[in-house]
Amino acid sequence: MDTSLTEHTLGQARSRDPEAMRRVYDAVAPGVLAYLTAKGCDDPEALTQDVLLTLFTKLPELRGGTQGLRTFAYSVAHARMVDDIRRRQRQPVPAPYDPDADRRSTASAEDTLMGAAAVAALLEGLPDPQREVLLLRVLADQSVEETARIMGRTSGSVKTLQRRALLALREQLTRKEAVE
Repeated sequence: MDTSLTEHTLGQARSRDPEAMRRVYDAVAPGVLAYLTAKGCDDPEALTQDVLLTLFTKLPELRGGTQGLRTFAYSVAHARMVDDIRRRQRQPVPAPYDPDADRRSTASAEDTLMGAAAVAALLEGLPDPQREVLLLRVLADQSVEETARIMGRTSGSVKTLQRRALLALREQLTRKEAVE
């Protein structure tokens, strides 16, 4: 604890005397920095500066003399430390990437194209309104109401067309599997 901080120095600092403010800084900053460092803050220097800026802003309003100033400084430091902990808890923890443990795979471009071609062939076997409903509902991810509005139909009509289209596709796939 720096004993050079006196009531007289504090009074001068309240009136914005630069030398007195420097003495207040020198008396308070090392302890605040040590506190924030010991608490494991990510950037204790930046938090210390924030504490001192807050302290100097509130200096004219502080009561309790030099002890009141120290109490206020450490109260602000504690609040900044808690904020720092909360901020870190909200951030995701980066996980190291291990290519040997990654078992994900994606289909090749050829497989994707063949799948798309098979779907297109199945859709070609449907009447236009049923195909349109499936394209809007499944591929474009439109709601029943949005699809009805786009097609100029009622919601009930869209539901019926979708049900019939899915039944027709099921029948096509069943016939195709029976042949293979």
